[in-house]
Amino acid sequence: MKVYVGNLTSLIYMYYSVGMSKCLSESNAVKTNPEKRQYLRFDKVFPVRVDSVLFGELPGVARNISAGGIFIEMRDPLPLGARVRITFLNPEETAEIVALGEVKNHYFVNYVQEGATRSLSGMAVRFEGFENEGQQILHDCLNRFRVLN
Repeated sequence: MKVYVGNLTSLIYMYYSVGMSKCLSESNAVKTNPEKRQYLRFDKVFPVRVDSVLFGELPGVARNISAGGIFIEMRDPLPLGARVRITFLNPEETAEIVALGEVKNHYFVNYVQEGATRSLSGMAVRFEGFENEGQQILHDCLNRFRVLN
């Protein structure tokens, strides 16, 4: 399976990159940053609810999570900088985790599965806080994932 990942940071960036004759990496128009992640990330797929004052309540599917943030697959990602409240259950479904965060990046992924081209879009959200004991519950879950993986 081939996977192509694109990072859509803004519409201005998309406008800039359209029509360029060379690949951005070849032309050095965009310098790639070294890995900036501080936290171990786990690939886990589970449903989430995203709440926003401006955009209401929206369903999403988490694709990976860390102590610092989450990637949520959504057909129409919220705008960069949007403040969100993300609600999901721990893996045992015994506790609800409510995280507050900010949309930091948009992603569009093209891939081939069983000979058919498919795609998904989503957004990366950086956690800025948690309600109740959400941070401790998430920390405990991530520690269990670390042991299992």
